[in-house]
Amino acid sequence: MLTKILFVLCLMTSVKLFARRIGFIRRNILMGHDVNRSDRPSDRWKTMARVALGQGKMIARPVAGVMHVFIYVGFVLINIELLEIILDGVLGTHRVFAPLGGLYDVLIASFEVLAALVTLACVVFFVRRNALAIARFRSPEMKGWPSMDANVILIAEVLLMFAFLSMNASDSIAQARGLDHYVVAGSFPVSQFLVPLYEGLSDAGVVAVERGMWWFHILGILGFLVYVTYSKHFHILLAFPNTYYSDLTAQGAMDNMAAVKKEVDLMMDPQADPYAAPAPESEAMPVKFGAKDATDLSWKQLMEAYTCTECGRCTSECPANQTGKLLSPRKIMMDTRDRIEEIGKQREANGGTWEGDGKSLLGNYITEEELWACTSCQACVQACPVNISPMGIVLDMRRSLIMEDSKSPESITTMFNNIENNGAPWAFPAASRGDWTRES
Repeated sequence: MLTKILFVLCLMTSVKLFARRIGFIRRNILMGHDVNRSDRPSDRWKTMARVALGQGKMIARPVAGVMHVFIYVGFVLINIELLEIILDGVLGTHRVFAPLGGLYDVLIASFEVLAALVTLACVVFFVRRNALAIARFRSPEMKGWPSMDANVILIAEVLLMFAFLSMNASDSIAQARGLDHYVVAGSFPVSQFLVPLYEGLSDAGVVAVERGMWWFHILGILGFLVYVTYSKHFHILLAFPNTYYSDLTAQGAMDNMAAVKKEVDLMMDPQADPYAAPAPESEAMPVKFGAKDATDLSWKQLMEAYTCTECGRCTSECPANQTGKLLSPRKIMMDTRDRIEEIGKQREANGGTWEGDGKSLLGNYITEEELWACTSCQACVQACPVNISPMGIVLDMRRSLIMEDSKSPESITTMFNNIENNGAPWAFPAASRGDWTRES
């Protein structure tokens, strides 16, 4: 009875901490302005199935893609075993699904094979990340916590899989010895190789190992449930809604700013009254052009910041980054997440209101040099395995620089002036554009 009470308390604590953190992140995301992503629902379901569920963009890089599929499938299916562990903990039973008979044996055998593949993939990823000179893992933004976070997860997964297999190995020994409480059930094609580690133990020792590994495994998973909400691995959950709400417009198409579009409509409509009173809602809040801080972004862009896997595929594909420019699309997303986290914490400490802190995403986190290095080529968007668009944030902050602060590089300012004066980006009038055809 005491064991059941302790288990339920651990379970409830983990769920409560998880729910509290999810609520905090949700409130942060909803600080972004609204954007409509309710159109074309069938296409959205297909996109989510192909990209998030089917891992369609991961396999563009086969080695990492296949290894990630091992971890992904293992994570999904081994959770069936987690359900049994939770029921055993609450009910005080042991292998509650054992009456499934042959099906149960197949399930346990499958879980063990997947556990071995997950372990293999984690070891490969750990070596690639720490021993090989892969540029995208050596970027400045990956120093400190981001690098440690990735390694913590990889090591934790290896330990959890070892605990799972050791639990089964010691359980099989207990079954063979006919110990009380240990029903004969399951097939152990992988954990049988760990049996020599524990078969020399006494009956009490075998039970201690089995119970110890059982507790380590379930407490590790409950701890992971909370930890993942602070980690880049939160994409495990957010990849699905993020891909569902993907931008389905043509790649490279820019959205119209309502305030600017209204002015253009007035210019193009000879019947429009330019002196008409503005709509009441436009009087309530001053119009902002582009984004200067995280709260100026859309809720979808803030969701993308929390969904970022920090894999660095976007940065490795970025032509500006490849040529030594300061821009790193991954850093754009990480900075956005860090800024909205900072705002969220200050808002919570201030009773749920945000009054500003004198800082902004543009300037304190992301520099103008980074923004103007972007070529708008969409390589980062194409490369992202969960359909994140760092370029969207870059363009919004560029809009703020130009339309709010009247700041742009000299070459771009010259182009704007030429368009205004000559109707073209070039420094000669329209009347002389064809002169080159008469030159001998």
